[in-house]
Amino acid sequence: MLAGAALLAMPAAAMAQEVDEQYIVVPTRQVPRQEIVVVGGGMLQESDSDRVQSSTILLDVDAGLGARVENRLRDEAGLVQFRRSDGRSAHPTSQGITLRGLGGNASSRALVTLDGVPQADPFGGWVAWSAYDAINLGGAIITRGGGSGVDGPGALAGTVGLYSTMTDGVEATAAYGGRDSWDVSASVGGELGSGQVAVDGRYSLGDGFIPIAKGQRGSVDRAAPYEQGGLGLRLRFDAGDDSRIEASVRGFSDRRERGTNFTQSKFDGVDASVRFVHDPYGATQWLALAYVQLRDFESGFASVAAGRNSVAPALFQRVPATGLGARVELRPAIGGDNPLRVGADWRRTTGRTEEDFFFTGIVPGRHRIAGGSSDTIGAFAEWTSGQASDALLFTISGRVDRWWLGEGYRLERNIGGSVITNLRFASRQGWEGSGRAGVRWTSDAFALRAAGYRGWRLPTLNELYRPFRVGAEVTTANEALEPERLWGGEVGADWERGATKLSVTLFANHLSNAIANVTLAPNLNQRRNLDAIDSKGIEASAEQRVGPATLRATYAFTDAKVDASGAAAALDGRRPAQIAKHGGSVSLRSNGNGPVGGFATLRYIGKQNEDDLGLLRLGDALTLDAGVSWRLTDAISIEARGENITNELVPAAISSAGIVERATPRTLWIGGRVTF
Repeated sequence: MLAGAALLAMPAAAMAQEVDEQYIVVPTRQVPRQEIVVVGGGMLQESDSDRVQSSTILLDVDAGLGARVENRLRDEAGLVQFRRSDGRSAHPTSQGITLRGLGGNASSRALVTLDGVPQADPFGGWVAWSAYDAINLGGAIITRGGGSGVDGPGALAGTVGLYSTMTDGVEATAAYGGRDSWDVSASVGGELGSGQVAVDGRYSLGDGFIPIAKGQRGSVDRAAPYEQGGLGLRLRFDAGDDSRIEASVRGFSDRRERGTNFTQSKFDGVDASVRFVHDPYGATQWLALAYVQLRDFESGFASVAAGRNSVAPALFQRVPATGLGARVELRPAIGGDNPLRVGADWRRTTGRTEEDFFFTGIVPGRHRIAGGSSDTIGAFAEWTSGQASDALLFTISGRVDRWWLGEGYRLERNIGGSVITNLRFASRQGWEGSGRAGVRWTSDAFALRAAGYRGWRLPTLNELYRPFRVGAEVTTANEALEPERLWGGEVGADWERGATKLSVTLFANHLSNAIANVTLAPNLNQRRNLDAIDSKGIEASAEQRVGPATLRATYAFTDAKVDASGAAAALDGRRPAQIAKHGGSVSLRSNGNGPVGGFATLRYIGKQNEDDLGLLRLGDALTLDAGVSWRLTDAISIEARGENITNELVPAAISSAGIVERATPRTLWIGGRVTF
């Protein structure tokens, strides 16, 4: 079925690559460099150090014509987002991302960056995927396993590095899809004095689909519309020999509904950054970066009656949050190369939740406000001996961080009346270390690699201070949560000859103090530090170029178990929530320059637990996406694509009453692209 669909549907985008003898594309020139491809974006040249771990390069992450960045990432087996639904229908707070079976809650355990800037929400740690409507993405690098000390806190499960690219000219797309959906994007760029300027924008909206599975719906259930958009401005100017100054600002707006009254959400954000990059080839290089993230999130939550024939407001929430950060990095020239990286970075997050709840009719009876702040400052060093073309390459890195949690607070009161709770949580601080050691040996077409690493993650402000309720389920916060700490290792082998590439990796991770929502009693949970989550497994990929097409398959087997005692002893030996044992994909994509191109992707996700006790199960799902493009002229092409073409039921969540929420059903798109 896959091959047949691909013959009818084939994008004019490059295939995901493990390695390729091409170029590092930096904003000012092309530097010959074997076996790595990085597109765009305001950073120093990509280091060879990550080659000791399993990594994948994606060059086709274009979000136009109705496509979604988060869905393209799902094609890489082992990469898991907390919910199977995407940023058009999932609740914005459920969009965390992880790798290698270390899931558990909606906070990301993989570090997502855009041109080196951390992307997790300052308050909750989830990722606002709709924010990338306002950026022209040129590529992504997925590094599995604990990132090097260079990446910093949060890279427990790995790093997903997104990279922007500056548009030279004009590119515009417009697409119309099922359920009266529209998706329009444009990028305009060119020279501005001695530099370049680019403006990117996107707008999308649709009537949405009914989230509740057919057969379980009641009179209150309806389609869940969405409206999203963003606009970004980027500037780049030369600042002397091999130096440049880059500045960017982008904003996004996201409006969704969850399929009933009182469930509308609003998510707005503005990001800005400025950097100075000095990167002469074969000489000392350095970078200085500063950034700010502003977020304002609002959401309503509803209580639906058992027969789904009536609905009432349950909670209204507003979450303003701010993230600030800075980074400096130096790569001194030693023997004509840059084997040493040293630097420091700082990140500060502040935020609070403001909530109205205990409704009588549509009038709230209580108000809660809770929040705090966190800071981390760290210094790192990394040494890499050899280059990708050498027979032997090894790397070692180390990092030390000082962290602070400012005084937290939680105030609850009757609206217009007495104070119920007024708590202050003492500030805390501590030290954490992280790092990596790895080696890669290459002989002709064959390579062996091994790496060991340690990482850590500070609890989010959301995990520390905000209690919440979903239906009858109440989850309390825990201001005493300790940082998560990971020890892990992997061994792998890669083989490439001609048009064939094979890769396999064995991994084992031990995540101590893993934060999870732990069931304490019926309908009562609390965020707790588990003793550990132990995860081991195998990841494999295979790629074969056949004429104008590339066939690629990925597979991940993950054996993850909870180690728990005390109040969480009932979880001991169970599989963590939201982690499937099996996952994989098979893709056939065109890679030629002919007038017709396209793709077909078959994606499988295995069964997984919805809750910590494994009482609620999400079934497995097999979906097919495909698309075809036809270039009419050098500047104009028309395209058609389909999501979940077989209309497979993809369970995204299940309530304690057994009500199943689904991810995107079959959606067909047709549109055009203009480039000049």
